[in-house]
Amino acid sequence: MFDYYDQPYSSKRTTVFARKGMVATAQPLAAQAGLDVLKKGGNAIDAAVAAAASLTVLEPTSNGIGSDAFALIWTKGKLYGLNASGVAPQSISIGAVKRRGYTSMPVHGFEPVMVPGAPAAWAECSRRFGRLPFADLLKPAVDYAENGFPLSPVVAKNWNRANLQFKKTLTDPMFKPWFETFAPSGHAPEAGEIWASPAHAMTLREIAETQAEAFYKGDLAEQIDRFSREHGGFIRKSDLETYWPQWVDPISVNYRGYDVWEMPPNGQGLVTLVALNILKNFDLNFRESTDTSHKLIEALKLAFSDGKKYITDPRCMKDEVSQLLSEEYARKRCGLIGTAALEPSAGTLPRGGTVYIAAADGEGNMVSFIQSNYKGFGSGIVIPETGISLQNRGHTFSLNETDANALAPGKKTYHTIIPGFLSKAGQPVGPFGVMGEYMQPQGHLQVITNTIDFHLHPQAALDAPRWQWISGKTVMVEPDFPNSIAQALARRGHHIEVALDTGSFGRGQIIWRNNDTGVLVGGTESRADGLVAAW
Repeated sequence: MFDYYDQPYSSKRTTVFARKGMVATAQPLAAQAGLDVLKKGGNAIDAAVAAAASLTVLEPTSNGIGSDAFALIWTKGKLYGLNASGVAPQSISIGAVKRRGYTSMPVHGFEPVMVPGAPAAWAECSRRFGRLPFADLLKPAVDYAENGFPLSPVVAKNWNRANLQFKKTLTDPMFKPWFETFAPSGHAPEAGEIWASPAHAMTLREIAETQAEAFYKGDLAEQIDRFSREHGGFIRKSDLETYWPQWVDPISVNYRGYDVWEMPPNGQGLVTLVALNILKNFDLNFRESTDTSHKLIEALKLAFSDGKKYITDPRCMKDEVSQLLSEEYARKRCGLIGTAALEPSAGTLPRGGTVYIAAADGEGNMVSFIQSNYKGFGSGIVIPETGISLQNRGHTFSLNETDANALAPGKKTYHTIIPGFLSKAGQPVGPFGVMGEYMQPQGHLQVITNTIDFHLHPQAALDAPRWQWISGKTVMVEPDFPNSIAQALARRGHHIEVALDTGSFGRGQIIWRNNDTGVLVGGTESRADGLVAAW
């Protein structure tokens, strides 16, 4: 009856205000699930966990029960970081992958599968900071999986794209459970169509009843092990049994009076901080100007080059983080930025598909939570009769033994998913995040400069037209990016490509808190099905 993708007129979303609580996600039902938990007496941490678990059902195109996760949690006057990224199986190695005929890590199959961290992240966040029983937090997810829900438009679009691609490429029998789970009628469900997965529901119940123990040490772990062995996979129950997420200290830079917080490596949030440190040396006076866009792009290119060279498992790094975030290094790098586009390269140091959730409550607790399969549905591997789709995070490993991010057993890889947080003078401003693989630090950079330099409210900071550095001097811009600025950037040597849609430019959420009044101010992504659920 309707074409849900026909948008003949520009639409406008307004900023959302509330006092008692707020949850923002790219899928409306997940945001509502989090808000329902708040209304039942839960706090922001409970709400984030409920929304995260629900998203494994409501948006399987980006995440799943077999995802990884990261969280930044502000509570009791302090910011905490949780790294729930997985590690490579103990039986994998560069040689083992190369013997299968690969020269780089593949996208699909068991090779890129690492130990999933998401279920452990939910349980650990609940255990340390939650208020309600853990099993209560997963009830909305179980209900949606068991009884079904109507697909939202962007999710349906991505689902159909994946199904069409997988029909052509995933022909090995190991991928059969994916089609049985996500395309049981031979096609992807459409926008507005009801989809249910009883297998998801059963798995989520086991996770809920055991505080995730079943996933790592029980029957679910055994099923993962059995299917992996059957199809030549590397992951084993022993890999799952020894895994648990780690609490870490977030890292930050002070940018024009605000502290911008990111997770430390192995996350790529360091890229955003390096770029902001470079930009501190410039005045960004006008938002929509060629000079501003040029400086943002050049700073990001330099920061990304550093990140791709140095970011890996933190156990394999030495002093790289402090060196990359030093004022001296920032001044050195900013000196490379002139009026023409440069070909970026990493500096020399001295030697010595994703879903995002922002949640806040009336007590001052705030959560920046992100989880992901990495690429769309992930590895394409679904454990039969469980609904567990396994991420393909290992794809980012290098098969070059001399690279910092070279594949090794038990190692964490360069991770693209990054939650962000903003504070000022020791007081929380709030959580922010932009999903989308390597667009994420670029989205963080643009949202933060829109907020701090150009004083845009949360919704406008998200709505502003975005650019995306691809490689070298190539920059892609959104369809509504100012044409005059795009042309001027091209004259400076940038290779400008204009995208036909906004799908690759990230999907973000923001919640800021007015610490004088306690009022929460939220914005949600206009490029997705997003919703700010407020109380």
